[in-house]
Amino acid sequence: MFPLLPVGRKPGRPPKWSRRQLIDGIRWRVRVGAPWRDVPPEYGPWQTVYGLFGRWQRAGVWQVILTALQARADADGQVVWDISVDSTITRAHQHAAGARKRGICRSNHPIPRQVGTSREIMAWAGRGAGGPASCTWPVSRGASRCRCCSPRGSGVTVRGSWR
Repeated sequence: MFPLLPVGRKPGRPPKWSRRQLIDGIRWRVRVGAPWRDVPPEYGPWQTVYGLFGRWQRAGVWQVILTALQARADADGQVVWDISVDSTITRAHQHAAGARKRGICRSNHPIPRQVGTSREIMAWAGRGAGGPASCTWPVSRGASRCRCCSPRGSGVTVRGSWR
């Protein structure tokens, strides 16, 4: 077996805090999720704990340790690489619930563009021809309840601060 922690001794004064204490401080911070300033003093000053973490992060030591531990566990048969995703625990983000509908004008029934010119289609599908009232057709635009396409002064009030 080979050691996972880097070996490096600089000449000079011996460190006040053991590497074990500093690593325990890093583990405490990662496990708890607290800010670095809240690392308990028995692990050393938070600046020293953070300094070791940052140096090893920049040098790639944590990635080497993780890879070596995964390789050891895989060789011992302790890692199962099967992935299972159950739809009962898969959730969409709260912003994926749907688009806001206020202020968007859409016709109830899409009009096929291949039939003829747009003037013929709009005149044919107007309210007088039995089509639904929609703000996209000039025939019914005056009587529309849609706030974004109704002419000013038509009696349709705008509520909210979006307009």
